[in-house]
Amino acid sequence: MPTDLQAVNDLAHVGLGSPDADEAFDRFARLVRRHLDVPAAVVVILSDDVFDDVVVPEDAGGTSWPGAARDAAGTEPPEGTARLRAELVRPVIDADAPVVVGDLRTDPPAAAPGIAASRAFPADSAVRRLGVVAYVGFPVHDLRGRPIGALVAVDGRPRTWSDDALATLEDLAAACSAEARLQAERERARRVQHAAVRANRRSRFLLSLSEAFAGAQSLHDVDAVIADIGITGIGAHYCGLALIDTDRRGITYTSLAHAEPGFPAAARHADLSENRPICEVARTGRPLYFSSHEEVVARFPETVSYANHEMGARAFFPVLSPSGTAFGIRPGGVVGVVAFVWERQRRNAHDMFALGAALAQYAGDALERAWLLEERRRAATTLQRSMLSRLPQIAHLDLACTYSPATRSDQVGGDWYDAVCLDDDTSVFMVGDVTGHDMRAAATMGQLRSLLRALAWSHDAAPSELLRLLDKANDGLGLKASGTGVLVRLDRIPDGSGAYKMTWSSAGHPPPLVLRHDGAVERLDERTDMMLGVVPTAPRTDHATMLEPGETLLLYTDGLTDQHSSSQDEALTELEKALGALSETATAALPITLVRRLISQEQHDDVAVLAVRVRVPAGGCRGTGTARARREIEDGVLDLAPTRLWIDDMLETNGVPLSQRRTVSLLASEILTNALDHGKAPIVASIDVGPERVRIGVRDASTARPQVRDPGLREFSGRGVQLLERLASRWGVDPFAADGAETGKTVWFEIDR
Repeated sequence: MPTDLQAVNDLAHVGLGSPDADEAFDRFARLVRRHLDVPAAVVVILSDDVFDDVVVPEDAGGTSWPGAARDAAGTEPPEGTARLRAELVRPVIDADAPVVVGDLRTDPPAAAPGIAASRAFPADSAVRRLGVVAYVGFPVHDLRGRPIGALVAVDGRPRTWSDDALATLEDLAAACSAEARLQAERERARRVQHAAVRANRRSRFLLSLSEAFAGAQSLHDVDAVIADIGITGIGAHYCGLALIDTDRRGITYTSLAHAEPGFPAAARHADLSENRPICEVARTGRPLYFSSHEEVVARFPETVSYANHEMGARAFFPVLSPSGTAFGIRPGGVVGVVAFVWERQRRNAHDMFALGAALAQYAGDALERAWLLEERRRAATTLQRSMLSRLPQIAHLDLACTYSPATRSDQVGGDWYDAVCLDDDTSVFMVGDVTGHDMRAAATMGQLRSLLRALAWSHDAAPSELLRLLDKANDGLGLKASGTGVLVRLDRIPDGSGAYKMTWSSAGHPPPLVLRHDGAVERLDERTDMMLGVVPTAPRTDHATMLEPGETLLLYTDGLTDQHSSSQDEALTELEKALGALSETATAALPITLVRRLISQEQHDDVAVLAVRVRVPAGGCRGTGTARARREIEDGVLDLAPTRLWIDDMLETNGVPLSQRRTVSLLASEILTNALDHGKAPIVASIDVGPERVRIGVRDASTARPQVRDPGLREFSGRGVQLLERLASRWGVDPFAADGAETGKTVWFEIDR
């Protein structure tokens, strides 16, 4: 039967339609070759059309096809490799059942007992001309039971396939189906998580700008962030980024994906001398704002030919390059224009105008950084992206990481980090550094990390055993990689204390550090074992300690400590001091802050940092009641960061999702800061987490109420009340009295769950 077109589309959607060889499926092909003693075996997964494009291991299980798929000159057969692979799986896909042929030359072909008889391969088929005589194939299915490929073994001689051989192939085909399903589920989960992060950016506004643009490493990323924040944060319906051409004679929109309806492709580019809004902003460096379509046309009559008359307000902001180095211009010169379009008229939109100007300012920094990064990383973009894995969300743990590449463009790194959540109480964390600073090292790193990730997921074993298996696989699979690594396993103690047993093993890696709850930094400097890739059979040992609530584990690569210090001990001491000084820093900011403090602009080595903080347990509701807590802020501004951590721990412990936690943290920071700046001691923060809503209150001894301000264009303060109005489900100010007189107030807000 023909393959379901929806199954093919689903493959492409979840990322299984890649034409590259997959190590997991390649491993199955090698197992078939060894166990069945056949010259060739292959796993074929469909991708685009039914038989136009397939995915197979590059070496077909480590051997050429019977009869040789290439001639003596090494050229492809006339039919093409794609046709050969397609013909190999055609009978299995059509039948959606095992196909067994002992000798293709017999007519009709014989089938093994209990297996459906196969169709004969056409006499002119590429399979026959390449010398395939014996054939057996089992289908591979997706989550819905649809055939998406096959596991095939062939021989150049007649062969009677034994029951044991067929049983082995059936089991391995089932394993291939399971692997395909697992990869599909992982990809779907990644896509869902990505969509959730993008949707949540609306709740972060100005505080999210720096974070959002910090992750933008290309022009495409900057464009995407502008569209995301412009639409979800500022409230524009359409937006666009236009960049001045390198000859500085014209300006071009980078994309029309978010342009207003009906915007013609011919209007994408304009000469700077034209009478258009983006051209005037690019020439003068001054922003323009129009509250209606009529105002735009009155000022720039030429826009009537392409501007949608059904739209409302429009704003155009210059994008400035801070240094100008990346674009060959003077510092502060204009490099582009950000345009926003609303569906309705908007008058007196000063707050929106200020937010748009701030976004354009951040965009200028991000564009300059992205431009420099693009020049430096052009050849290594794909490899370096593979180094940065998205950390999972793990209950009771707060995770953060960063990867910082070397400044030199030819210093492609082999540093990496990863985290695997085995269940709610057990997680594995790893950081490693592959020897070398070139493309080969980066590629090897990717393979080594994938191996260790798979081992950590599939083996419930101690860290030393996982490193031993990694070293064995590294040698047995011929990777021959060398490097260092540390692997940590955290097991939650089931006594209700929230503490974790930490077990780790190190392969020549710098020692882990633990930031204890009292601010002291402990160096876990037990003797390390042999580095990876030297002696595969070298013994490995485990070490253990405890992680209490509020304590942070820090894993890192040697690039964080080898920048300036003359000895390893001095470098570690400097790192310990920096970590201790950041004891009150939020976990999310800890890795990048350490990198910025310890590494200068001339970074000689790449750096990977992973921080794992054990959250402090709080009273729970989980849908059955309301958890309440209060905290007195004693040390002024110094107690602000610990209070934010306390609120976040309380929310996470009581099952508040990440998207809402970020909104609550943002608004809590605003009212806490306002109380510290304008209120009077004592200041007390309270939190109520119920099944229907979250309520945060901050009480102080001042009777002055928060005032709505209209900050200037370049002012970043005075917007707290505006954020409360836009993000909170409800908010207010409650006075409280003592002895009949008003003695203070409580500023509060609620977020519906």
